[in-house]
Amino acid sequence: MGKQPLYYVQKSFRKNGKPATMNYERLGTLDELIERFGLQNPVEAAREYVRQLTLEEKEGRKKASVSYDPTKLIKENRQNSFNGGYLFLQKIYHQLGLDAICNKIEKTTKAKYNLNDILSTLLYTRVLYPGSKRSSLKDSHNFIEQKEVDLHQVYRALSLIAKHSDFIQASVYHSSMKLTPRNDTLLYYDCTNYYFESELECGLRQYGVSKE
Repeated sequence: MGKQPLYYVQKSFRKNGKPATMNYERLGTLDELIERFGLQNPVEAAREYVRQLTLEEKEGRKKASVSYDPTKLIKENRQNSFNGGYLFLQKIYHQLGLDAICNKIEKTTKAKYNLNDILSTLLYTRVLYPGSKRSSLKDSHNFIEQKEVDLHQVYRALSLIAKHSDFIQASVYHSSMKLTPRNDTLLYYDCTNYYFESELECGLRQYGVSKE
């Protein structure tokens, strides 16, 4: 007995100006169609199912009008406004593989918190709202996606991030090479001034501004 043909729901689209198709859903063999749609005309029932999917997709693309009631009061202590500005940073975050890096670190530790949620929150808020760790966590509550992160977990995660700093930087560097070409034959070092307030001089620790 030969193999039964497989049935799929295919979706048509255009890629680079050329027509293309992709498998949207696997319906299975004829036996699976019978099990799902019944013994009477299972193939025709499957076609009707596909027609409904097409109709729903077209309906979803229709323009929608929303009505507002100016007399309706907003519920007290309810957040109705969210910040979505971090979403473009989220794309870069995943392109650099920072989520995978966090997962690797978590597997080697016994951390009882989500390192990925904490690191992403700190990075997004550092760009959008530079401030302390406490204020960063508070500002992140305006994001569309709400992370369940406590302040004490943020402080504990800082030690873990510092411990794996070399691994994080090396991994991000290799990932960034895939995103944009880079000339690594010339390296720049940060020569920022720093100074000591102590008047007890010792070796490199000299009073005043230093570039040693």
